[in-house]
Amino acid sequence: MGAALTIARAALTFLLVCLLVFVITNLLPGDAAVIAAGQRASPERIAALRAALRLDDPVWLRFGGWLSGAVRGDFGRSLLDGGPVAPVLWSRLGTTLYLAVPAWCLALVFGTTLAIVLRSAGAAALTVVAGLPEVVLAGGLVVVFATWLGWFPSVSLVPVGGTPADRPEVLVLPILALALPATAWLARLLRGPVADVMARPFVADAVLRGVPGGVVAFRHVLPHLAPPLAQAGAVLAGGVLTATSVVEAVFAYPGLGQLLASAVSTRDTPVIQAVAAVVTAVVLVGVLVADAVGVWVVRRVGAG
Repeated sequence: MGAALTIARAALTFLLVCLLVFVITNLLPGDAAVIAAGQRASPERIAALRAALRLDDPVWLRFGGWLSGAVRGDFGRSLLDGGPVAPVLWSRLGTTLYLAVPAWCLALVFGTTLAIVLRSAGAAALTVVAGLPEVVLAGGLVVVFATWLGWFPSVSLVPVGGTPADRPEVLVLPILALALPATAWLARLLRGPVADVMARPFVADAVLRGVPGGVVAFRHVLPHLAPPLAQAGAVLAGGVLTATSVVEAVFAYPGLGQLLASAVSTRDTPVIQAVAAVVTAVVLVGVLVADAVGVWVVRRVGAG
């Protein structure tokens, strides 16, 4: 019953977010038919596109049609080139995952490690790094590692017809720009739970028995840290995925974030709606998985 209720809440959240994005994008200035047809299109052409796009239908009716297509993977057609949105969306999402997944993994590993090692120390430094805007951090990385040292390229161009794996050096700086603030944020968030676990009697007993610090952290601290770590990791996944829009713009990286920025600047509403739906779905799935992991760990630790 609890799992069904959680899934129902996630589905309702997804529906409300999609509805909100749909309404907001339809309130943007400009006529979608004019954008699709071009400024020099004839009134007849614009009227035909308005009918094809069902722009004169009520918002709730258009949203229902969009949602029924979205759940089947059909996000409509771009207003700029008339092509289907879905193939471009999935391609860009795959490219973005080359940045987001390594950055997320690095943040989980090093954020958790820093939280255990530092505990009550380094709070100010973590706050500063976590609060750095991605555009500032990305610019600083470019200046140091691309301009001064020349170790990595300042622009992350992907070969035409290839993948980022063909030029892994272009991934280093964008991944660092995403991972560094995410690591600091996670370490700062986990400091409290780490302190609570470290104060428990079984941890103190292990330390008094001379158990090495690494073994204490792995066997006694991490299992009890799993529930908050899973929940924080789910939020972190959404944050990293959202931050890619800024990082990709700085490095001219052709991912989902750059696609969204381009769609916003050109008012390509079907693309904006599709990107928002996919990002929302990724975050909600992450939260559901985190809740499941947290429940499983609590039961396992309790049974043990």
